[in-house]
Amino acid sequence: MKIIIKGMIESSFLDWDGKIVSTLYVPHCNFRCPFCHNWGLVIHPEEFDTKPFDEIKAFLTENRDFIDGICLTGGEPALYSDLIEYSKKIKDLGIMVKLDTNGSVPKMIEKVFDQELIDYIAMDIKAPLEQKAYNKLAGAKVNLGNIKKTIELIMNSGVDYEFRTTVVPTLLTENDIIDIAKSIEGAKKYVLQQFVSEHTFSEELRTVKPYPKEKIDAMIKAGSKYVEKMISRGVRS
Repeated sequence: MKIIIKGMIESSFLDWDGKIVSTLYVPHCNFRCPFCHNWGLVIHPEEFDTKPFDEIKAFLTENRDFIDGICLTGGEPALYSDLIEYSKKIKDLGIMVKLDTNGSVPKMIEKVFDQELIDYIAMDIKAPLEQKAYNKLAGAKVNLGNIKKTIELIMNSGVDYEFRTTVVPTLLTENDIIDIAKSIEGAKKYVLQQFVSEHTFSEELRTVKPYPKEKIDAMIKAGSKYVEKMISRGVRS
């Protein structure tokens, strides 16, 4: 399967802390997370217009002084056999590459690291590293060995990184967050992302209210003893 881009945000200040990036969306994913907002890309990719690489290249070349890099997200970019080649084409433009992944394809992540083709990686950790919980949050049967392997690869890669968890009420508790933090003990950065109920894959979650800031702050206080830096993203006062 070859990479196709089914959406592009030309300039984003949100996808890579401290950087201005163009965000590129790939379709298809091997997970069906109930809290996903990009599920249209996964279920009905044919409904989205394809963005040709020549258009992307022209924009990045013209705006190289403004755009720091791209964020390749989705969907799951590591499912694509030409991720190496695509990343190299971006790097050859003098543009940095950030990769978003669910961590399910460690062999591809290892290849990308070996060829030094990404500058930052963000891995979503859906749940505590326990089979039943992970399957539920991922909406699929997950190979936990692959998840653990990708975590290990990232932490030993020398590439800047973050782990992140979307904190979904009814599905994740403070104890769950502590368990996740323990499983990545010593990690550089762990981000708690605020849950947004609108347009989730699961219709049941669309009426669930997100955790208040005070609750997420308490989770950060409890979990931060295990990681170097723990922050929240998208949480409003």
